[in-house]
Amino acid sequence: MKTLPIIWQRLVSGGETCPRCAGTGDEVERAYQKLREQLMPLGIELVLETREIDDATFKANPSESNRIRIAGKPVEEWVNASVGSSLCCSVCGDSECRTVDVGGDTCEVVPEELLVKAGLIAAQTINATK
Repeated sequence: MKTLPIIWQRLVSGGETCPRCAGTGDEVERAYQKLREQLMPLGIELVLETREIDDATFKANPSESNRIRIAGKPVEEWVNASVGSSLCCSVCGDSECRTVDVGGDTCEVVPEELLVKAGLIAAQTINATK
């Protein structure tokens, strides 16, 4: 069976994350469930890994928080989106945190639909190459 890895990482400080990352976490979980149901009959196993980044890593590069990779590539590459940033809150302090810009819309929370689309495109690619 082929595997399709999804890695989502976010800042966790003092056991807490910001609402933006918490919302993305919910979206990632829903997308994972949908993709798993769709890809399992095709012989593709989804593997979800969640990672925590610490304060030092975040301060050095805030755009590493709320980053999602599917099959080794950032989700933005799969769906022709770009990375932006906007002021965040809570544990992120006054940092400009990662956003995803797609089709003229800026998403602070990465939506399930975008993740499912990226996952399906990635699955087609690994199915064609392996």
